[in-house]
Amino acid sequence: MIPAVHWLTASALAALIAASAPASAATPDSARCAAFATTLRGHWPDASTRVTSADFVAEGPAPKPDPRGFQYDAMTPLKAHCDIRAVMAERTGLDGQSYAIKFHLRLPLDWNGRFLFQGGGGTNGEIGNALGATAGVGLVTPALAQGYAVVSQDSGHDNGLNSDPAKGGAVAFGFDPEARRNYAYASLGAVTEAAKAAITSFYGKAPRYSYFAGCSKGGQEGMALAHRYPTAFNGIVAAAPGMSLPRAGLAQTWDAQIFGRLLKPDANGVRAFGQFASLYSPAQLGIIRSAVLKACDGKDGLTDGLVMRIDQCTNANVLPVLRTFTCKGEPTDQCLSRAQIDTLAASLSGPRKRDGTSLYASFPWDGGIGAPGWAVWKLGLAKEGVPALNILIGGSALPTIFQTPPTLASADPQQLLQWQMAYDFDADADAIYRTAAPFTESGWDVLSARSPDIDAFRAAGGKLIVPHGAADPVFSLNDTLQWYREMDARYHGAASDTARVFPVPGMNHCEGGPATDRYDAFAAMVAWVEQGRAPDRLHGVAPAASPWPGRTRPICKYPQYAKYKGRGDIEKEDSFQCVG
Repeated sequence: MIPAVHWLTASALAALIAASAPASAATPDSARCAAFATTLRGHWPDASTRVTSADFVAEGPAPKPDPRGFQYDAMTPLKAHCDIRAVMAERTGLDGQSYAIKFHLRLPLDWNGRFLFQGGGGTNGEIGNALGATAGVGLVTPALAQGYAVVSQDSGHDNGLNSDPAKGGAVAFGFDPEARRNYAYASLGAVTEAAKAAITSFYGKAPRYSYFAGCSKGGQEGMALAHRYPTAFNGIVAAAPGMSLPRAGLAQTWDAQIFGRLLKPDANGVRAFGQFASLYSPAQLGIIRSAVLKACDGKDGLTDGLVMRIDQCTNANVLPVLRTFTCKGEPTDQCLSRAQIDTLAASLSGPRKRDGTSLYASFPWDGGIGAPGWAVWKLGLAKEGVPALNILIGGSALPTIFQTPPTLASADPQQLLQWQMAYDFDADADAIYRTAAPFTESGWDVLSARSPDIDAFRAAGGKLIVPHGAADPVFSLNDTLQWYREMDARYHGAASDTARVFPVPGMNHCEGGPATDRYDAFAAMVAWVEQGRAPDRLHGVAPAASPWPGRTRPICKYPQYAKYKGRGDIEKEDSFQCVG
């Protein structure tokens, strides 16, 4: 099964089957929905807003999930609702393209008084389905089926209109400064205001509680909202947050470059993109997982295939064990070359300049390294024919969206790899911090959402939950934990009054990997906001595809970890306690 992709590709949710068709017969409900098209004309927070469609959708089943993406509950019926599509801020960009912010709002007739902003994914550019079913946050039953008013948006550019092959395809919007800002944060504020105005007009009252939930780029959006619009939401679930997007883009190019050096160049010095996914065989990736578990699994008091003591799983622990699998001759499925081992260690160290200066966080050693959801980013999946996403994505996003001035990316993966192989981290990496007319803000200034200063969000009583996989190959858990430690120092040890991070051992990006990666962070957020029940743990369940179907574990708030009590069924959460 090909794992879901959430970062810098079209969101898995945006690829789902379109929602149910509007009811054809004229009814009071359909008339009410149709009338809404003109209700706020001239009175939207952004006066340029116009409704492009307003249709009634009767109660019925949710669209069936795409088997390649996030699997949500399609059995619970969606509530009857008004399906609103609207557009605002239509303009011609400095790059000559036509841009606008488009959003999709669903207003259930049986409303529970709550509002959910559904985060995006990848480069966005898709209006989204506004169902409120999101990977990485626990929204398995669509929020619309629960009675939430839900909005999604395209972040100010349209993949169908603004995707220019001559400028890297879907990343071409990076050549327009305002499109960059909308992608980073500005569209979030505009759509939040529009959605709340529509809700208040439609129901005659404002939402009692407002929530945001997203993973990956959606996680970055949640963090951006906490920083830039601190009073807009009562609670935010920002899973696997791309809080340091431009630096993570450097890490993607770093990976492409150092893994690429394992490829033998041809007579012209070119390394073949098509061979990248075969750099490590599935059996060799299994050896890596076995070595990590042998070195680190028992440090939490139980050998169970999960590394709970992430802090104690280091190079010093793992590399001596991994090197016992070094081949005496050519690499085989039973061993690895020294170069393969050293390259993996260099990848996990994160990008660096030649003098050792770190350009992004390191990545943890974890038992989820080598799983398909890890390999698809770093290497690709040879059997499935899926190329390395760090090349396809990192090779196009870094030059066009993250650095200033933007430079042309190629639609040809071979050209992207060659660009990454030639990248000079000493001379070029600082481009993510540079400005150049007409870009008055750097890529880092626009897209970073990593500051430990969330004073205004905290003062407003906002709550923030951040689940993050320990084996996330895209955004490093170490970066998230360092951000939390900086924030905890700022608030003199009381950061957990506002924000809680939940590392998920074994989990890859947003989901997947040998992990108990089914948990409901969103329900925990609602209970924290509305009942004052601050979560110390999430209830984690291993899915059918895991090594231990049905296993349960507590996913403990950082810096605690799950420790076996010494008695009881090791497959049951009740046999563990959060300590540390």
